Amino acid sequence: MSTPEELLAKANQPSAEAMRLHPFYRGKVQTALKVPVRDLGDFAIWYTPGVAAPCKAIAADPELVYEHTNKGNTVAVVSDGTRVLGLGDIGPKAGLPVMEGKALLFKYLGGVDAVPIMLRTKSAEDIIRTVRLIQPGFGGINLEDIAQPKCFEVLDTLRADPEMEIPVFHDDQQGTATVILAGLLNACKLTNRSLTEARFAMIGMGAANVATVRLLLASGVSPQQIVACDSRGILHRERADVAAEQHEFAIKWFLCEHSNPDDLRGGIAEAMRGADICIALAKPGPGTIRPEWVSAMAPQSILMACSNPTPEIWPWEAKGAGARIVATGRSDFANQVNNSLGFPGIFRGALDVRARTITDGMCLAAAEELARCGEEQGLDDEHLLPDMQSAEIYPREAVAVAMRAQEEGVARLTATREALYATAEGMIREAREQVALMMREGAIKPVP
Repeated sequence: MSTPEELLAKANQPSAEAMRLHPFYRGKVQTALKVPVRDLGDFAIWYTPGVAAPCKAIAADPELVYEHTNKGNTVAVVSDGTRVLGLGDIGPKAGLPVMEGKALLFKYLGGVDAVPIMLRTKSAEDIIRTVRLIQPGFGGINLEDIAQPKCFEVLDTLRADPEMEIPVFHDDQQGTATVILAGLLNACKLTNRSLTEARFAMIGMGAANVATVRLLLASGVSPQQIVACDSRGILHRERADVAAEQHEFAIKWFLCEHSNPDDLRGGIAEAMRGADICIALAKPGPGTIRPEWVSAMAPQSILMACSNPTPEIWPWEAKGAGARIVATGRSDFANQVNNSLGFPGIFRGALDVRARTITDGMCLAAAEELARCGEEQGLDDEHLLPDMQSAEIYPREAVAVAMRAQEEGVARLTATREALYATAEGMIREAREQVALMMREGAIKPVP
């Protein structure tokens, strides 16, 4: 068995490799052509004068833009860099490596072309206005690493905007919540729990945990099962600071009024005491959650320490303190519940039926299908969900999302389950084969 020192050294290795390889490749994504260029004469087809014909066709029927361009498979990854990973407000330039990484995952895992768009602003109004202005060139918008409370304002405003023709999705909220719910569904199976009877400790009330609460409530969990804790302590009915900001933090005030039935006071230790499940999306650790607080949880406890880049407590510490199942947001530990298991398939499904929005119901469908994939592969304490190498999960999620979009009436196209799977699987396979081909042919330089 590895020592804590060996485990810590392994946990730090990805950062060292990132600093070596990012400058070697100078970024992670580039533009690649979809059409042949047999000779310079093809420019007359792909550009002027030939391109005028599809332009006129689209002018006469705007929906033809999906037939003549790549709009329907292109997503804008929009960020202002105000809450990047667990690093905080590091700015749009420093956030660009993350958004390029997001674009890489979109393509490789979902077959979706994504473009990082970094905004030099901290204004919710500017972000909203920008998304409205750029929507003609994109099939969807993925909001990323935007600080609260403006992330709520941006998402809610754009989702409610009747002039938005394309889905707007905040991955830090909806994507993370979807994958956490999928992991919880399977963790409850392993520990013989019911999701609607367990007691939850929610540590951190940022965008991700707020969305997780919303999705839990949509799944049948009662607010009476929840004790939530933000940076100032447990949420309760006398939290005047939350009451004063309830127009910006509506879900937090809702929890003040309707959760915590025993009217507990205190901080993380008190919130976790006796809890069956702890979902932490708080300050990066280690040390944000202490082993003795884990020991005070209920037997067979489930702990999801999801802060990135470093979880609130190291998994081996949590296990040593008595947690039965431990999950994190990192791919180099067991039980990754990172949003990368969700958003590629969710967007693939939404794009394939030209959904106008991505609803909580669509996220629930994705979570249920992801959990089902994990169960079929075989559940144990260190394998709640498939990992990102399991290519089948993304087309299956896409089908579940697309079918739910049709059921809820937000899809502009109709398709059968079989046709949707064929489309999604083909797009994802093509993206992966393209990378493999470029590596074989030297178009992507080998890792030094």
